[in-house]
Amino acid sequence: MIIQTSERPGSHERYLLRKTENPLFPDSPVLNDDALLNAQRLDHEASQAFQDQFRALLEEVTSLAGNVDSDVILKLKDRLDRAYETASALPGDQAQVKGAIRKLLRFIMTGVRRGAGNDTHAQMELDQEETARETHFTLLDSPLVADLLCPDSPILVDELVRILLSSDKDELQLALQIFDEVQLLAILEDGAGLLEHLHNQGVDVSRHEQNLAFMQSYAEFLKGR
Repeated sequence: MIIQTSERPGSHERYLLRKTENPLFPDSPVLNDDALLNAQRLDHEASQAFQDQFRALLEEVTSLAGNVDSDVILKLKDRLDRAYETASALPGDQAQVKGAIRKLLRFIMTGVRRGAGNDTHAQMELDQEETARETHFTLLDSPLVADLLCPDSPILVDELVRILLSSDKDELQLALQIFDEVQLLAILEDGAGLLEHLHNQGVDVSRHEQNLAFMQSYAEFLKGR
């Protein structure tokens, strides 16, 4: 190979690397220059498109007038949250962009809090919202979580279980936190069926069975809380 993997790959390159020589994927791709270059090209295009979209979003937020309809504020907050998710899945160092998004959200939330005035209940709900957002943003530091939650994620729905079963334990532990109990049970059922099928075909899935056991333990933990 002439083309090298990126020091900080984006979601498309990570997706390629997760599937390469992975026994859980029947169409596991071969890692060669063409495949790697194409993944890097897709990540670059995603980065360029995001820059244009974020520039427009930045202008909208910074041009807000004194009295703005609450629906406008809610939509802007949602777009900023999704922009953070998108930035987390892009190649390269996105710390500056993500920091800018946080500042924009603080700017908006300051105005929302001011509007809530002395309403204790409203202020408490805003505290809870900001805590939940901070937890969400922290999870997005994980490349796997970022790739799963990216609005334009290359991971297909029917590939979710295979991706989770193939992940490192540290990333898997973080990724499991984005699913509720019902979703986890469905993932476990599909995962057990997949591994049994592959095992019967003579595929070595011992490492993936360890991940399934870990996921089962996490589901039991959730049920017992």
